[in-house]
Formats: sequence, structure tokens, C-alpha cells
Amino acid sequence: MHVSAPRQRVVMAALLLNANRVISVDRITEYVWDGAPPPSAAATVRTYVMRLRQSLGEHASARILTRAPGYLLELGEHESDLGQFAAHRRRAAELAERGDLEGSSAALAEALALWREEPLADIPSRTLRDVEGRYLQELRLQTMELRFDAELALLRHAEIVPELVRLVREHPLREALVGKLMLALFRSGRQSEALDLYRRTRVLLVEQLGAEPGADLREVHRHILSAHDRPRTPDPQERPAPAPETAAAPAAATVRERSWPDPAQLPSVPLPLSARSDALARVRHFLTTGTMPAGMVATAVVTGRGGVGKSALALHAAHTMRGSSVHGQLYADLGGAERPLTAREVLPRFLADLGVPRDEIPGEESERESLYRSLTAGRRLLVVLDNASGAAQVRPLIPGSGGSRLLVTSRRRLADLEGARTLLLGPLDEAGSLELLGSIVGTARVGGEPRAARTVVTVCAGLPLAIRIAGTRLLERPHWSIGHLARRLTEAPRLLDELCAGDTGVRPCLDAEVAGLRRSAPGGIDPAEVLAALGAAGASSVSGGEVAVMVGCPEAQAEEALDSLVVANLLGAPAGGRYRLDALLRAYARERAQAVAVRRHGRSYMRAG
Repeated sequence: MHVSAPRQRVVMAALLLNANRVISVDRITEYVWDGAPPPSAAATVRTYVMRLRQSLGEHASARILTRAPGYLLELGEHESDLGQFAAHRRRAAELAERGDLEGSSAALAEALALWREEPLADIPSRTLRDVEGRYLQELRLQTMELRFDAELALLRHAEIVPELVRLVREHPLREALVGKLMLALFRSGRQSEALDLYRRTRVLLVEQLGAEPGADLREVHRHILSAHDRPRTPDPQERPAPAPETAAAPAAATVRERSWPDPAQLPSVPLPLSARSDALARVRHFLTTGTMPAGMVATAVVTGRGGVGKSALALHAAHTMRGSSVHGQLYADLGGAERPLTAREVLPRFLADLGVPRDEIPGEESERESLYRSLTAGRRLLVVLDNASGAAQVRPLIPGSGGSRLLVTSRRRLADLEGARTLLLGPLDEAGSLELLGSIVGTARVGGEPRAARTVVTVCAGLPLAIRIAGTRLLERPHWSIGHLARRLTEAPRLLDELCAGDTGVRPCLDAEVAGLRRSAPGGIDPAEVLAALGAAGASSVSGGEVAVMVGCPEAQAEEALDSLVVANLLGAPAGGRYRLDALLRAYARERAQAVAVRRHGRSYMRAG
């Protein structure tokens, strides 16, 4: 298909390059107008997309889907050169893992054969060429480096020298290519040329960047000087075989990119609960079952209220999948809604963890994202993003396609995170709660006071955080019986004061939920006001009609406020038309009501004064 209108061609290119992923209207406008969009840009983009759909015809146009905050183009893996390119790279990695370097090199050659001219040369967008074009060029160079690694391992050093010479001339500061050329020259009996190349590269690096060669290149130089990696040309009749590993392995890495570090960043977690075994199996199923369409990454989101055990479950799942994440695991705590970290803060660390020298990390955010996708494309990484506040925070951290997986935890559903499969994690049932309490204080202690133990976990509403705090308090006070703690919890005027240990408490989790409440439309009812009204009434369950009477508003507005509380995990989902509050939520609602009453009394006192 040929798109003649220049700006429509930019839109089509942006959709194709982000196939099976949502690209925002804002990003498209940046590409179409090179960073200076007019006020009507968003409406104009919608017009361009409409015309593209008309040009594509009825069947093909249905593949351009409207997805907040932009558009998504559905495309099969073999329907684009880029999709086929990624498929060949993935096949090459699989063959290399099985030890078939010959087949792996051939698959990489097939991927490179799809490359024709300068990418995006006919696309009239400098911004698109800078961002996506640079990403494609980097992907191509990485693939060529992988093929050179395979050819070196197959002892075909002499054959690749001419191509490496040309590439090093084009990219004289790319140390990975320089190292491979040095090794190929040395193994071909051209030691003096290899050493001279190192000398010239070092001078260039010092003059242009003010930096010495990196550790990998210095290692190749050292082993050439010591003649550790003896030059050898295989006999013509000899079947190529993988070269034995030597100390020069960093520069002579196989197709699995051993020159890049394999990060292992997963934090430790407590022992898993049998009560969470089904949820654990579901998360693993989300991430390991089925084949993802080209351009997409297997993504699972574990969601639920604060303290329900999302992070523990996700990390348990991640640890069980370490064996299949052969290129490592990246982890970041995104801080939630209280102290959210942006991609601008996280990406530099991820890039450094993946082996990019800190002085080579791009300053532009879009360039960082492109480099991150490039480094992770075709690899089998597991990326764990804990405590995300929204999908916009996650999108720039999605790894490149081709075998990596993404696991996210969030108090929000992240329904707008494209392609994600979601597990809503609820509180533990009584058996699971008692199991958790027993794992902290000992099963014998729980078995000795079964009724009191059941009272404790009931007051804790099955919330693992609350149960862990209760167990910690018992562990710190061996002279307390479980019955004593049960009485404190049931008789306390402020229950949440009892569920606090050190710097950990249930109240901060609930405060964070209130801070993230979705505000009502103008003229609507503030959901926080409704929560306080529920606390003042001592309600354990309510209907929309009852709340409308409590706060004096139409029932529709009451339902909207109640729905906001459900989304914020401050109210149970409605069952039979009634919304329920567990013991912890009732205690918190009472505290909110008391705080409102104190503020009102203070204002009345000031007016009277």
C-alpha cells in the first residue's frame, strides 16, 4: 500500500513501528509536526487516521483500533519486515541456547537480509527518524554484532574481517565492533594490525570523549598481548565447532550476548503461603502460556488493596521463573501514588544495569526509551515493576518484544495497560489467615488458642499486612497470650493504633488510598465525605439509597461516590445492591468521621470567639 499524503505517511509509519502497542495521540503529533504541533493537532490526527482507514479498505482498516490515549495497529508477526526481523532474532537465540551456532548464524543472516536502505528515508519527519530510526539502526547493529559473535565462535574469523573493517570505519567509537575486529584480525594472523587498531581507538576515545576504553576492550587487548587466544584457521575439511571459552570471552561472546550483564535484582520474600498457591499459578500462567503477537510483551498485573500481599505474590512468581529468564531480572519499586518514580528516574538505572556506561546514557527521555527497547529486544528478561500508580508510569518501561516478560503490581486495575492480564488479589480466608499467623508466632501457639486466633484474624479482615503486624506484636511480647491481643483489638477505641509495629501500619495504606481517590465531577459528592459519613453512622453495609439520605444528595451521585470508594479499595464491591466495610475499613471510617467532627467544632469555636 502506498500512502501519498506526507503527514498521513508519518502517522502510518508511527503505527507500524509500534504495531500491537498503543501509541498516544501526543506522540503522533510530535512526529507529524516535528515537536511544534498546532492547537488543532489532536483533531487533525483523528482526521488522518480516518483517511488511512478509508484507504486501507474495510478488512484492513479494522486493524487500526482506538485505544486510550491513542491508537493501536494490530499486525501479525510475519506481516511486516520488522516483525519478521524480530522473529528471526528470537529463533537465533533459541538455536544458540541449544548449541546450534550454525543455525543461529543463518537465522541472524536471514534477519539482516530483510534490511534494505536507510530506514524511514521517505518519511517527512525529522523527529520520527531521530527517535525510531535510531532505534532501528541500533537494532540492526546489535544483530550484526550477534552474527559476528556466532561466526567467531565457528572459527570464521577471516571471512568477517572485510565487513567488520567497513563497519568500524562507520562507527569508530563502537567498542563492541572494534573488539570483534581486533579478535578477528588476531586470529587471522594479523596481530600487529589488531594492536594498532586498539591504539588508534584509544586515542580517538580520549580525544573525543575524554574516556579510556571500556573493560571488555581492554581485556581483548590484554589477551592479544599475551597471545592467550592463539590465531588459528580451521582446516577446510574441518566441520566448524564452537570455540572453547577463553578469558577473552567478554569480546568474543556468543550469540546470547554474554558481553551484556545479566542483572539479578529480585528482592527476597517470606516463605510462600499455600493459601496463595492458586493465585501464584495464575500469575505464572499469564506470563508463560501461549505465544504473544509480534511487537507485544507478555504482561501480568497483580492488583488489590494496600497490604493484601501483591508484592509478595509477584516476587514469589518472579523467583519461580528465574530459570526461564536467562538474561536476568530487572526490579524497580515505582513508589505508588505517594512518591511515584518516573521513567526519567528509573530508565538510567535499568540501562546501567544492562551494561550501558553511565556517560553513554542519552539525555533525551525518548532516546533512553528507544535504547532500552533496543537492548531488551530479542532477549529473555523478566521486568518486575512494583507499586505502580498508573499505566502511563509503566509504558516507557515495557521491554522490547521477543521473549521478555513484564510483571506489575498496583493498587489500581491498570485497565488501560494494553495487552495486560490482571489478577485481583483479595484478602485471605480464615484458613489462610491462620496459616500466616502460625508462620509468624508458631503453629503450636495458634493451636493452643484457636478461638482467640480466629478473633485476631477476623479483626484483621484477612489482610496479610494487618496479620503480620499482629503476629509481630505477639512475637515481640512472648508474655502476651493471643487472647490478650484479641481483647486489645476488639476493645480498642482506635483499632488502627493497635495495628502498628515500628514504621509499619495499616493506617498509612488507607491514607494512601484516600489520597488517590478519584474526585467527583463538579457538583458531585466528595467520596471522602461519604466515607466519613459511613464512619459516623457506624455502618457495616449500605446501599446507594441509604447514602443519598445520609449526605442529602441524589441517589445517582451517591452511587458515583460509592463507586469511587470501591475503585480506591476503601469499600467492598457491591453484592445484592449493598456495599460492605470490613472491620479495618469501619475503624478507619470512624477515624475520618471523628476528624471531620473535630474540624467542625474548631471552626464553630473560632466563629464564637
